[in-house]
Amino acid sequence: MSDTSTIETAVHALADLLMASQNTVFFTGAGISTESGIPDFRSPGTGLWNKIRPIEFQDFVNSAESRRESWERKFANDVMASAVPNAGHRAVQQWFALGHAGGVITQNVDNLHQDSGLEDHQVVELHGNATYARCLSCSARYGLDAIRAEFEQHGEVAPCPRCGGLIKTATISFGQSMPEDEMAKAQQLTEACDLMIVLGSSLTVYPAAGFPQYAKQLGASLVIINREPTDQDDIADLVIHESIGEVMSQAVARTAH
Repeated sequence: MSDTSTIETAVHALADLLMASQNTVFFTGAGISTESGIPDFRSPGTGLWNKIRPIEFQDFVNSAESRRESWERKFANDVMASAVPNAGHRAVQQWFALGHAGGVITQNVDNLHQDSGLEDHQVVELHGNATYARCLSCSARYGLDAIRAEFEQHGEVAPCPRCGGLIKTATISFGQSMPEDEMAKAQQLTEACDLMIVLGSSLTVYPAAGFPQYAKQLGASLVIINREPTDQDDIADLVIHESIGEVMSQAVARTAH
């Protein structure tokens, strides 16, 4: 493991690994989006789950009161609605725009990778997406603007007009099964990569956090860029405790020269 203390040294080492890679996969967590003004969930004292209790999936399904509380929270302070991609997201997009193979596995639900210009097929969303809603029964997709207007007028969200099922933001809640297709896609990306770069994940939430370990076990190089130490720092080839946007944008720019 290399613990890099200066941005210049970090950028040089990261650029070397990027240029040597034939198939790069980025594994992203909340830390990449804090630079877009979206708070993370688990930081001591400031994390969202330190302030409010998450609503369990079964509570949402079984309780009209929990569903109302869930929608109230969503519409009361939806910071994701106004967030825009930052330098970290743009650097990842620029790397793939240069024609490199690979993709993004993300724990985030903010859609910022797609907003930066990545195609849907390049992004595997392990925890879903909070920028639209889906029916839990038939998977019909619904925009949030119409749901917000309905909720503000009636105080509830009506059942799916197609099948009568419950409509919920398209995120994976506590107690909800992980999406099988996305988990399979993430495994395929992991098995194909020769370099995995972790951007802003504490690597504490499993099974998602198992993918960087798996990549390393299969022989890929592992880079972790995160403000705080993680439990996987000791197996990484390069660890950088600096700004994701600053390091990534400089490293990608250096590879283009």
